[in-house]
Amino acid sequence: MPSTPSWRKLNYIRIEMKRLAFYFDSNACSGCKTCQIACKDKNDLPVGITWRRVYEITGGGWKRSGAAWISNVIAYNISIACNHCEKPVCLDACPAKAIEKGENGIVTIDREKCMGCKYCSWTCPYSALQYDEENGVMTKCDMCTDYVSEGKNPACVDACPARTLAFGEYDALVEKYGASSHIHPLPDQRMTNPSSLITPHKSALKEQNESAIISNMEEIRHE
Repeated sequence: MPSTPSWRKLNYIRIEMKRLAFYFDSNACSGCKTCQIACKDKNDLPVGITWRRVYEITGGGWKRSGAAWISNVIAYNISIACNHCEKPVCLDACPAKAIEKGENGIVTIDREKCMGCKYCSWTCPYSALQYDEENGVMTKCDMCTDYVSEGKNPACVDACPARTLAFGEYDALVEKYGASSHIHPLPDQRMTNPSSLITPHKSALKEQNESAIISNMEEIRHE
C-alpha cells in the first residue's frame, strides 16, 4: 500500500486538533502590560476596549508582634483574556446564535449575526466580552485565530518579555506546567472549565488573600 502523502497527514492533524489554551505564571509577571498593548495593537482596538487585561491584586498590611512589625502584604498580577471555556456560558446566552466554538476550542463572535444585546457579557464570569459602541456589536479575544492558522502564537504570548504566557494544546500544557490552581479573586473554575491554566503567585496562596482586592479597577473596567 502506498504511503499517505504528507499533505493528507497535515490535513488529518488539523481536523483532529485538540483543545487550545493559554498558560499564565503569576509568579513571573511584573505587570508591565506588554501583553495588553500587543493585543490592542494587533487587533486595532479602540479606547475603552481591552481584550487582554492585567489585574493588579493588592492586600494585606502590617501586624504588630511585640516590638516588631510583621508584613503580610499581598501584591501580584493576573493577565487574563477570554478563556475560551469548555462550557462557554456566553454561547448559551446569545439569542442570535452569533457565538460559535470551533473544533479547536476557540470561541468566536460572528459580527454579522451579533445584534449587540450584551446578554453574553452579563453571563461571562470573566468579563471577557466587551461592547463596541461604534459598530453596535460585542467583541472579545479570538486567540489570534489568523496567527494560529499559520502556526504562530497569539500576539500577547510572544510579546511577553518575561515569558510568563504560553500557548498550546490544553493537555500538553497540563503535562508541562501542571493543572491550574484557583487564584483569588477569579471565579471558581468549575463554573465554565476555562481553557486557561494558571500557576498562582505565592501571595495568592496566603490565608490572608481574602483581603486582596483589584486595585486598578478603574483601568480594567468596561461597560
